[in-house]
Amino acid sequence: MRKLPYEELLEQRLKPEELLHTARHPVSVLLTNVRSLYNVGSIFRSADAARIEELILCGFTPHPPRKEIEKTALGAVDTVPHRYYRHEHEALEDLRSQGKRLIAVELTDTARVYDSWSLDLFPCCLILGNELVGVSDEVLRQCDDSIMIPMYGVKHSLNVSVAAGIVMFEAVRQWHLLQP
Repeated sequence: MRKLPYEELLEQRLKPEELLHTARHPVSVLLTNVRSLYNVGSIFRSADAARIEELILCGFTPHPPRKEIEKTALGAVDTVPHRYYRHEHEALEDLRSQGKRLIAVELTDTARVYDSWSLDLFPCCLILGNELVGVSDEVLRQCDDSIMIPMYGVKHSLNVSVAAGIVMFEAVRQWHLLQP
């Protein structure tokens, strides 16, 4: 085993110009009222790595251009399609009109475990909420489903950027598994 040098890693990665002609996974992510610029930047970076369709930023979620986002995103603000909506309901209406299933990442009484997907859940938009209060009841009422990440310790939640990375990559993994 040897660690791959930077030059070899570059050979294996898509070039920005290739990304324009490469299919994205049918997964979008919507952030509603996420406070931390650094969490948003981290989610951009994970969104790039998972090659999701787009990142939607809503409410008081900070959005580019912001140096704090770009610091943790490491260039992903240029490679991840993104848009901003002041009001979540407008974004949710647009996503629904595009045929996306709206899936809250939240602890609800009907939440399915994050790795229990079916093909009918795609294309989807994963909705993550505020660091302290999660996804609002108003937004939850507009969702088609909810998923949760099991917690095996004392704490009941993960940092929003950590949770986003987990559910993005699991959604992409499930998409590949479920393809006929």
